[in-house]
Amino acid sequence: MNRGMRTYFYAVLGAIGGLIGWQLSGLLGLSFVTNLYLSELIVGALVGLSIGLLIGVTEGLMTRNPIQALKAGVFGGFLGLIAGGIGLPLSEFIFQSVGAGIFGRAIGWGVFGMLLGLAEGIVGKSQAWKGMLGGLIGGIFGGILLEAVQNSLQNPLTGKAAGLVLLGASVGAFISLIVVLLSRAWLEVKSGKLKGTEFILDKFMAKGFPSVAIGSSPLKSEIVLPDPDIAPQHAMLSGDGTHFSMKDMSMAGTYINNKKVEHVQLANGQRIRMGNTELVYHERR
Repeated sequence: MNRGMRTYFYAVLGAIGGLIGWQLSGLLGLSFVTNLYLSELIVGALVGLSIGLLIGVTEGLMTRNPIQALKAGVFGGFLGLIAGGIGLPLSEFIFQSVGAGIFGRAIGWGVFGMLLGLAEGIVGKSQAWKGMLGGLIGGIFGGILLEAVQNSLQNPLTGKAAGLVLLGASVGAFISLIVVLLSRAWLEVKSGKLKGTEFILDKFMAKGFPSVAIGSSPLKSEIVLPDPDIAPQHAMLSGDGTHFSMKDMSMAGTYINNKKVEHVQLANGQRIRMGNTELVYHERR
């Protein structure tokens, strides 16, 4: 999917995560808990687990990489559980301590979103600050929506459900949106099964970051292109802090602007062909 659709899917799966979290907390009941903060911790952890897991699997689902989806989903769910367990009691503490109202609770949800964004960044091995910034903004905005909806609807259960859906959508959308808006380099797939998909490369650009493989095997490559004419590890992508270079690792060859290359520094707008798949390299300065 392109970068605009990426944000849409992050929002949708985040919203589904919020709805699942509401269902889980409703099924559990929490009648055995008398302490307010303990109750908020459990509910927040369940909501965070659900939203974190669904946001985590989004990238892998969009790029048809089940291994990435599984790994990111498990890790995102785990950090989401921690984020929710911290964020919801914190928002309640601020509300009870200073009477900050809807904005006090929103700050707690901002911490919740920031930790979910951190999970996304850690799964990507770098650029964690972008995910954290997006999660913080999404958590605050979603928290305000959540509290506003809960206060405006007469049915508290309906209000909670609608609020958590909006919170999940907001956190997911802003985590993706900030990464997209601040992206410096990406690969756009122009043909093949993933036509229209864009792989954001910023997390691989840092100098000293290990080279990443582009190929057809999710076990051997970080950027996976489902094309039988592409080798399991077809090419290696390396960043030097400002630019990317690509090294061919295949028998069939890698072509830049229809010229077979062994090793080349990439430039904006170059067309890359591997097997029957064509990509365009984009960079923004």
